[in-house]
Amino acid sequence: MQFDTVIKNGLIVDGARNPRWRGDIGIKDGVITRMGKIAHTGTARVIDATGLVVAPGFIDLHTHYDAQIYWDPYLSTSGFHGVTSVVIGNCGFGFAPMTPETRERAMQSMTRVEAIPLATLKAALPWDWVSYPEYLDSMDRVPKALNILPYVPVNPILIWSMGFAEAKSGRMPTEAEHEQIAQLLHEAMDAGACGWSAQCLGTPGRPDLPTQGGTAQIDFDGSPMPSDVMWPETREVLARVLAERGEGFIALSMGLNNPEEWEKLADLSGAPMLWQALPPGGDDIGRGVRQYMLGWLAGLQQKGLRVYAQGITQDPPLIFTFDYWDLWQAWNDVAGPMLDNATKLKNLADPAVREMLRAAPMKYMFIDSIPDTRVHQTFSESLKQYEGLRVSEIAEQTGKHPVDVVCDIVIEDGLRTIFETRQFDTTLEGVKELIDSPYVIPGLSDGGAHLKYLTCGSYGTEYISEYVRKHAMTTLEEAHWRLSALPAFCAGFRDRGVLREGAAADIIVYDYEGLAYTFPEFVRDLPGDEYRAMNRGSGYRYVLVNGEVTVKDDAPTHVYSGALLRNGRIRAKAAKAA
Repeated sequence: MQFDTVIKNGLIVDGARNPRWRGDIGIKDGVITRMGKIAHTGTARVIDATGLVVAPGFIDLHTHYDAQIYWDPYLSTSGFHGVTSVVIGNCGFGFAPMTPETRERAMQSMTRVEAIPLATLKAALPWDWVSYPEYLDSMDRVPKALNILPYVPVNPILIWSMGFAEAKSGRMPTEAEHEQIAQLLHEAMDAGACGWSAQCLGTPGRPDLPTQGGTAQIDFDGSPMPSDVMWPETREVLARVLAERGEGFIALSMGLNNPEEWEKLADLSGAPMLWQALPPGGDDIGRGVRQYMLGWLAGLQQKGLRVYAQGITQDPPLIFTFDYWDLWQAWNDVAGPMLDNATKLKNLADPAVREMLRAAPMKYMFIDSIPDTRVHQTFSESLKQYEGLRVSEIAEQTGKHPVDVVCDIVIEDGLRTIFETRQFDTTLEGVKELIDSPYVIPGLSDGGAHLKYLTCGSYGTEYISEYVRKHAMTTLEEAHWRLSALPAFCAGFRDRGVLREGAAADIIVYDYEGLAYTFPEFVRDLPGDEYRAMNRGSGYRYVLVNGEVTVKDDAPTHVYSGALLRNGRIRAKAAKAA
């Protein structure tokens, strides 16, 4: 048998929970054609995997790379951390279908709800589409180092069918509008979409009420997104489309609202569903929510309903500046991302503003408290003494309230100070509970979103280096099943997620002892002369996507062998073109 590439003498962890074994893998035309001992490699390229783990590439189910694909073929940070396939169109947010008249407003929404700079979106999006099928055609044309599997975001469908103002009003769609919503989903799935997603954190029909997600999850104008005020009847219309087709997947962010609706939607659609997202917080509330949810998931599985949760198993630090920060809710009115820098500085110096902030909670949602936040880097010589210290430590040294510490440092540093905090109040106990549940898919990278502070595309690297290698919470075999095969099964990937003959050759070859990730840093590499936070992985000797090496020794090879996975696979014409 002739091969294009042979991976020799690796420790194979196949992703199917089978015991690890030492062997070879032969690849031809992007597909694994032989697993075992390959004595004669012929003219094939040979990758020596002696002493290295060979495993399926990670599958990242929750990303917002819908725009980033137009400027970053590696979809970093995910592409630097063993991820070979991503899912886009999450949370109901996206850019298709989209009339020319609503493009500007759609970009404004993503600027607020997913913290993607408006200047970047304007500079990068080609807008060579109107319909959803045209959007997939557009993505097909751009170079990709990773595979992309698309979901249909609900918000553009609602806006297309009802009009922007009516979709935001919370009005129940008419029968004709529901028919059009269903037709648009059919059209999108005919073109290659694999299901639908929505954020439903508000109250149906009540745009005047706040969302459960707080200010970080609202629209550009401060109102809920259309899907937040969507009615259960509309979700049932969308679920019936999947039932009619006998295919598809549903990803929902709904908080703890209406658990009985989840059971109804899972039964009605027959599709796997993903609950987003389950944090590993250690306080009483976080622990109580997590344990309730894990029991609830187990009960649904016993009924034969395929409902899973996305678990927040990663804990990389968040770095941020007050140039952009939206996760301390009380601060958004006075120093949030929608204000210009001069106004922020003026507000932070105002005694009345500080009094208001001192009276506000010191901890918000799942983000670590203000006193626990560290000063990572300063740009004024007088402030260097505070680098590495918690705000609470500086407050104790100076006799100031933590709010005044933050305000004084930010003002003196002209908004340039880089702070470091933690996301989701993560505890090892909480992570272990998520890892122990067979119904939790690890990691929620949010890749492509919250670019000014989030670098969670490293979740796979962290899962293996921290929770397998360091803390021995699970086995390597179980970890790779959870990071690749389980998400592939749930989300509709047809031919990848495990290493087996006949599967697509999406493969990572890594140094188990050397696997690690870097501390986040700011880089200015976005279109529109914007910056973002990112980190990198180390220990990845090779990453192969559809049989081609896209990463070698942690560095990109600039080989773009990724594909748009329409209906979960490479269609014949796409494979031929590649």
